[in-house]
Amino acid sequence: MTKVEVSFQHLPTTAISDATGGHTNLYSAIKPLADHFKIAGRAVTVRLPDGENGAVLEAIRAANEGNILVIDAKGNTNRAVAGDFVVSLAKGIGVQGFVVDGVIRDIAAIRQLDFPVFALGTTVAAGNKNGGGEVNVPIAVGGVTVHPGDYIIGDVDGVIVVPQQDAEKVIEAAEAKVEKDDKRAQEAHSNGRASIIAYLDKVLGK
Repeated sequence: MTKVEVSFQHLPTTAISDATGGHTNLYSAIKPLADHFKIAGRAVTVRLPDGENGAVLEAIRAANEGNILVIDAKGNTNRAVAGDFVVSLAKGIGVQGFVVDGVIRDIAAIRQLDFPVFALGTTVAAGNKNGGGEVNVPIAVGGVTVHPGDYIIGDVDGVIVVPQQDAEKVIEAAEAKVEKDDKRAQEAHSNGRASIIAYLDKVLGK
């Protein structure tokens, strides 16, 4: 993991969202399959024709260790982009996780693999493999444009895209936000009810 990825790994998505102004947050419908999943890495992008999933294998082959596959499946909820076998291949090659504007299947087995997947949900139907699809091209996922190499950060609160050229300034702003929030919490709770009332009066201008 690079220094930037380590920094993102230790920051909550809420602080990163505040630092970016919330403009690159994916739609909230894209959720982790388990609450403890946390991802922070660079995107390998996949654009799939509707109902197809063949290019996912190509993306796994192209990925470096720690990369995150970001899959534009056009929001299709009828056919899965991957099941447990494909996920096991991705995990085995060192892919960190999947972010899918679509669905997966074999959810129980994927949870057993403890592999982070953020998706619209699950289905029983496999995707088609008739060809098509592109890897490492600009895509749109969850209402946000993602370029290859952009940073993807996800946890139980949601998924955020940070353009690679903005990473350092976003980290700086997010760390400042965390520090400010910690200080505020300490101030508000330092003396029980009295300090909470004093804090509320300050915020409300009383």
